[in-house]
Amino acid sequence: MSASPTRRVLGTQLADGITKGNMWALLSMATAGTAVISFLPSTQPHILTTILGVPESAQGTTVGLLGFAAELAMILSLAWYGALADRFGRRLIVTLGLVLCAIGTALFPFAGSTAVLVALRVVFGLGVAALNAMMSTIAIDYVRTRSRGKSYGLIGFFGGLGAVVAVLVMVRLPQTLEGRGLEPVAATRLAFLLIAAGILVVAVLLWLTLSTAQVSATADRTTLPRLAREGLVLVRDPGVALSYAASFVARADLAVVVGFMTLWIADFATSERGMSSAEALARAGAVVGVSQTVALVCAPLFGWLGDRMRRENLVILSQSIAAAAYLSTLLISDPLGGGMMIVAVLIGVGEIAGITTAGPLLAQQVPADVRGAAFGVHTLCGAAGIMIVSAAGGALYDAWRPAGPFVVSGVFGLLVVAFGLVVRRRVRPRTDADLVREAMPAG
Repeated sequence: MSASPTRRVLGTQLADGITKGNMWALLSMATAGTAVISFLPSTQPHILTTILGVPESAQGTTVGLLGFAAELAMILSLAWYGALADRFGRRLIVTLGLVLCAIGTALFPFAGSTAVLVALRVVFGLGVAALNAMMSTIAIDYVRTRSRGKSYGLIGFFGGLGAVVAVLVMVRLPQTLEGRGLEPVAATRLAFLLIAAGILVVAVLLWLTLSTAQVSATADRTTLPRLAREGLVLVRDPGVALSYAASFVARADLAVVVGFMTLWIADFATSERGMSSAEALARAGAVVGVSQTVALVCAPLFGWLGDRMRRENLVILSQSIAAAAYLSTLLISDPLGGGMMIVAVLIGVGEIAGITTAGPLLAQQVPADVRGAAFGVHTLCGAAGIMIVSAAGGALYDAWRPAGPFVVSGVFGLLVVAFGLVVRRRVRPRTDADLVREAMPAG
């Protein structure tokens, strides 16, 4: 019997059983999910100033504390999310993640203290953990092996689009509502409630459009602790270890951009230029928007390279670019000047390079039956990176200079480059069961 025609979406070859509608649902999830993930950290300086009245001298440490708490919660949940997804399906975890993000977003501007803010950031972090783990996993599930690089490139592109929407549209909503006559606190609370309602709408739409197909034939017979443990045991493979290390840095890079770059610009705008908190947030969103727009444009390039270069070599190259970009912040004294725009462009390239290259490397190294668990651990490593960079970077932000968090990310990137150079010749792609299935005729 002849093989069925290969279905494609934007150049990617779809896996058996996946429809074009499922793939467009994934790309929509990347846009909406990244917009949600980027929005809350970007607005933290505004919340600290407008809702809680935290002095600027303590905001770096507070932002670091919020990031640390959220990522600790992610670390405790990520491997389990992957295992649960292998057992019960990806769609359930995606929906759960969006609901948790909606709860955290809706209640965030109603927090009466930093402790409550931390608790809500944990709730939001649990939702982000689910979205991150599933976005990486589904991007691999839905396409054939030869299109995995393109798939990650598309996820990066549509995710970048979501980040642009977050920093250029969503973070400006409080200022827009203030312009219509609302008081700052009321405008902020209404903006967050509207966005939370939008998240719930997205959750319903994705529940209806993501694939319900069983990914693994054996995961339903495997205990959850074993699935989670297998994701950790895979680190013995040099390629898996390099991918996990790259995720540690790449996810931290994204957190630094949406959290500390916003804080740096907003602090400078209010203290040195006399802008209001909402105006400063909008100005910060414009600069971060440049970075995310560049990331959006470059995502397909790194996806294309991921299908044409040895993936371990591309990870090393990407981490080198990212490290150089983040360390270049040491040259910036005026975050509202033209130099910051150049750095934002470089950071956009480095950020998306790291995010879009680590996942395809992991995918070629792990068996399909534990892919969800492997990507759960992969995202867990990213959460650990965010936690460490948030804590150390936040302290350096207040005690040393605003470039501190970026320097921490750059140094970790150089360490990953060094590790990659050591193990690159030992990376051997795995001949996986799903590769065999792709070569079989349909029927």
